[in-house]
Amino acid sequence: MTRGALVAAVLIILGSAVFVFGQFKPFGQVGEEETIDRSQPAVLKSVRDLSQFHAAAGEFQVVLDIENDVKWVPAALAGERTLFVAAGSVNAYVDFSALKDDGLVVSPDGKTVELRLPKPQLDKPNMHHDRSYIFSQERGLINDLQALAGPPDQQKFYVAAEAKLAEAAKQSELLERAEDNTRVMLTGMLQTLGFQVKVVGD
Repeated sequence: MTRGALVAAVLIILGSAVFVFGQFKPFGQVGEEETIDRSQPAVLKSVRDLSQFHAAAGEFQVVLDIENDVKWVPAALAGERTLFVAAGSVNAYVDFSALKDDGLVVSPDGKTVELRLPKPQLDKPNMHHDRSYIFSQERGLINDLQALAGPPDQQKFYVAAEAKLAEAAKQSELLERAEDNTRVMLTGMLQTLGFQVKVVGD
């Protein structure tokens, strides 16, 4: 075989190899990423019975305006001011396990029930992370440089927002609504059973 024929044969073989590897892509495309989830499945750790009637829920939103200043240092150099929009919900519930011995009293003739409701309580606020975000943020030069070292810590904003939402829930009509809903629910249930219902206060 002449040298020219040998070179031609090598080129044909290389061209075929490039075509074959290009079709099958044994190593994937350059820059292509594959995500492999090796997480373990969730494991049930415990089960507990609930005796709570969730009678009302409120949706709340608060805008936090938090400023951190450094004493004797201009704001252009150090300091931070953040507007944080936080959204969350608060449940109001009645704990039936707190019913006293005289919480449900049936009359001697079996026709009337005297009902004494426990006071409703507020759950811990449930923050909606998908609807909570930093709206705007002004930082000094030093804070900007510190931010380059890692993502900003937003936990402090969530903690402050949770306290604001809890206070807003206390000031709202949520507890009264929960008390009314619980009274209507229990009264209707007992009347369905044929009782006349008398609700008394504590």
